[in-house]
Order: sequence, then structure tokens, then C-alpha cells
Amino acid sequence: MQFPNTTKHTVAIADDHRLIAESLSYLINDSPEFNVILLANNGKLLLEALEKSGDLPDICILDINMPVLNGVETAREINNRFPDIKLLALSMNDDEASVIQMIRAGCRGYLLKDCTQAELHRALHEIFTKGFYYSDFVTGKLVHTIHKEEKTTEPGVRLTEREMEFIRHAASEMTYKEIALTMKLSERTIDGYREALFEKLQVKSRVGLVLYAIRAGWVLAN
Repeated sequence: MQFPNTTKHTVAIADDHRLIAESLSYLINDSPEFNVILLANNGKLLLEALEKSGDLPDICILDINMPVLNGVETAREINNRFPDIKLLALSMNDDEASVIQMIRAGCRGYLLKDCTQAELHRALHEIFTKGFYYSDFVTGKLVHTIHKEEKTTEPGVRLTEREMEFIRHAASEMTYKEIALTMKLSERTIDGYREALFEKLQVKSRVGLVLYAIRAGWVLAN
């Protein structure tokens, strides 16, 4: 479904639940800043519409669990084909793995579907003006350097080779137990690495650690 374009910043939505997608469009269109121009039932249909469109949206909102082409795959494809489009993940999934997957796939923000209309509008505004939106849910108020654009660490931060190895594994879908097995270390030692890195980088969760690593250029975004 396509909507008339306006001078507002434009938004596309991919969600296989029609009611949710249409409800989102009404909530977004209530904003003086944004207007929904495209709805798609899955990532494949969204990509096909983008390929044919002469007027690409500024932001695409992606559900994670879609048939045919899911949110992670769709985000990667959009990043490759349409790098100027900014991406926002919107999902019922509140687990770290889902957040990390979507951020590494190129999403500039991650919202839960039970967010308020005000937070939805704020996320769209900050993604468009700042380039990203990381809610308290995503960061846990973790990354005090997340708003920095430069890919640098904080002054005085020194990481060992093993800590860097741990970070690369933490940015994957591996569990901490699997990381311990891969690094041939005890789970207690892995816990020690995690806590030491949280302290060094001033973050408070695995998601915060991955966000920091992406910003610092230690981990590729997709």
C-alpha cells in the first residue's frame, strides 16, 4: 500500500501484521515531521517496492520476524542497495541477541512494539537528525560515549588481545557459555572479562558493549 507523498520526511514500514503496520502509519502520520509513504508485508516486498520507487523513504521501519525475508536479512540488503536509507527496528523481541543482530545489520535504533507514540516520534526524529536512536531499553543507560561519531575509544582505555577476542565473540550470536568453550576458558573467567570490559568502557550490558565496539570500529556493522 502506498500513500501520497508530502514535504515531510518519509517513512516505509515492513511488517507482516497488517493491523500493526496500518496502526503504525496512523501514529506516524500524526506527527508534523513524518509521513508514511509505503507499507509492505515482508522484506522481499519492501525491497521490490524500493527498487521501483523514484522517491525513496528517509527511514524504513523493520519488524524482525517476517516471512520470506526477515528483518535482519532485509536490513542488510537495504544497507547494501540503498545506504542512504536509515533503519529502525521495531519488534516484540526484547532479548539481547535480537537487538545485536539488528544493530549489526545496520539499524540505527531498536524499539519494542509496546513503546508509546511519543517514543516512536522521538526515535524517528533522532534517527533523522542525529543518525541514531538508542533507547534506555537498548543501552540500559550504558554507553556514555554512544553519541560520538568518531571511531575512537575513551582516553586511557587499553584492551588486551584476549579482551578484543571476547568482544568479537560477544558481538555474535554465541552465548557466554559458547564463548567460554571457544576461548578455552572457564565460564567464571569469561564473566571476569565481561565485568572488566563493562568497567573499562563504562557500559552495563552486552548490547552496550556491542554498540561501543561498533562505534570504535572493532566490529563491522553487518
